[in-house]
Amino acid sequence: MKRRNFLTKSALAAAGATSIASCVKSEEKSQGPYINFNNTYRWKMTTTWPPNFPVVGEGCQLMADWVKKMSGGRMEITVYGGGELIPALEGFDAVSNGAVEMNHGAAYYWTGKIPASPFFAAVPFGMNAQQMSAWIISGGGDKLWEELYEPFNIHPFLCGNTGVQMAGWFKKAIETVDDLKGLKMRIPGLGAKVLEKAGGTPVLVSGGEIYTNLERGVIDATEWIGPYHDYLMGFYNVANYYYYPGWHEPGPALEMLVNKEKLESLPTDLQEIIRTACYRTGRWMGAEFDARNGQYLKKIIDETDVTVTQFPDEVLERLKVHTKEAIIEITESDPASKKVFEAFDKFKKNVGGWMDVSERVFYDKIM
Repeated sequence: MKRRNFLTKSALAAAGATSIASCVKSEEKSQGPYINFNNTYRWKMTTTWPPNFPVVGEGCQLMADWVKKMSGGRMEITVYGGGELIPALEGFDAVSNGAVEMNHGAAYYWTGKIPASPFFAAVPFGMNAQQMSAWIISGGGDKLWEELYEPFNIHPFLCGNTGVQMAGWFKKAIETVDDLKGLKMRIPGLGAKVLEKAGGTPVLVSGGEIYTNLERGVIDATEWIGPYHDYLMGFYNVANYYYYPGWHEPGPALEMLVNKEKLESLPTDLQEIIRTACYRTGRWMGAEFDARNGQYLKKIIDETDVTVTQFPDEVLERLKVHTKEAIIEITESDPASKKVFEAFDKFKKNVGGWMDVSERVFYDKIM
């Protein structure tokens, strides 16, 4: 009797195991959720920002904390600021070859590798943060972005936006277009090409090097982000003029690069946790920028001798002309840039009609 009971239980257990295995295979075949509670994952995230940098650096650490909590401790991400593990502007290659799994930064840093990449960060006189998010999330921009990075074994996620930036810090006043000639300015992306057309010399350095370069005269001007970060960086100590608006970066999107092969090897629940954490991080960053910039703009005005002023209309109009010229050159020489910009421009025109009767009227007539 005991032997018979044992054989019966064994048969039932075997049948159950077979059934479970069958369900798992069926689930995988139908691309349903695949969850593995036995494995743990330890990933590295590098950033283009200085270590522990306010908002963007803090946001990356918050994201790592959220991923750990949402995964029940199955996934841990260690965050490294620029220069701690690799140089600040080498994150793209590091993610591509699998040296690290993730990197946070902005797409225009990779212009030398991918001419179309700046369209997923900031286009001079382009779309603001709200419009960029709408294009990438709901207007098909994400598919173009993924297609652009796929040959490099990288999957991009939207992960933040600074909002409209300031035009930057200058050691001398910019009163006419001629004042831009010979100007050495730290400025990335498409804005750099526009400045060059205006007679200036664009210089690309990481955030941690800007203050020293400005102080020593290596550069005459710099753009960075906005009042909060600019105040903390101390730029008011080495430059007398603070200009707006950020014509070069009206709504710069931030990105999280993830090694595509390693992402796809994760259980599907962890893949979705990373995607969701990126969106949450992005929303938090945007809120922090808005909350802090108003407070610190007042501090710059009240506590320093800096002249805070708007770029002359003449200068902005000339920069707008040079922007069109730069985009024509890029799109005519690079098919991918042409494809991306056409989609970008079409969405900008469509969303612009709505913004004219909603946001613009609100700011002009109501606020």
